[in-house]
Amino acid sequence: MIKYKGGFACFWAVLVLILFWQLAASGLKEPYLPAPYLAFQAFALAITKELARHFLISSYRVVLSLIISLLLAVPLGLVLGRKALWDKFLSPLIFVVYPIPKIVFLPIFMSFFGLGNLSKILLITLVVFFQILVTTRDAARSVDNRLIDSVTSLGAGKLDIYLHVIFPACLPDILTSLRIGLGTAIAVLFISESIASSEGIGYYLMDAWSRVAYDEMFSGVIAMGILGLILYFILERLEKLFCPWRFI
Repeated sequence: MIKYKGGFACFWAVLVLILFWQLAASGLKEPYLPAPYLAFQAFALAITKELARHFLISSYRVVLSLIISLLLAVPLGLVLGRKALWDKFLSPLIFVVYPIPKIVFLPIFMSFFGLGNLSKILLITLVVFFQILVTTRDAARSVDNRLIDSVTSLGAGKLDIYLHVIFPACLPDILTSLRIGLGTAIAVLFISESIASSEGIGYYLMDAWSRVAYDEMFSGVIAMGILGLILYFILERLEKLFCPWRFI
């Protein structure tokens, strides 16, 4: 059995990034690119003060968006993947909306729902929803009908088939799409918080940039990276828990 060494590899990856950062800072010698130790020093100081609140607000927004997206997209994707009539009716709508950059809806959401949490959560949810939906639908289509027939012959109902055959078969793809969607969610979170906002890591980062406080700006970058890294590891642990055969 091959042991998973993702955490160790991630540690070395971070060291390599810091090394390149240090080399770039030493070569440029410009205030807009502080040395890593200055940025981490600013982060250690800020996280005990206002940055902690912004970090928690951003975490709340992105986690809630991911959960809502998952709860909405997975059931719909499973049904569309197995019900040709439903898929034929809804697929044109998906094909029209999916390619549109969802960030263009931010001014609309802000106009309708204000500048607070709701507009940002809706935007992130919309982005991740379609990524999970399309992946889940395609995964449900590829489920071997012989598995369904064998379970049906044992007296399983439609709900049992979805819960015990189709959903488990699609779960690895669902979790993969969620990990991929996480990166997009973090990017959309930053954009939404940097526009007409007064809370969140995106706001903190852009506010530091406007004040030419580059060490604080990079502490915001570090905070955003830590947020993404924590959520990525959580999703990876969930995949190891529910799909252990993928790590053998």
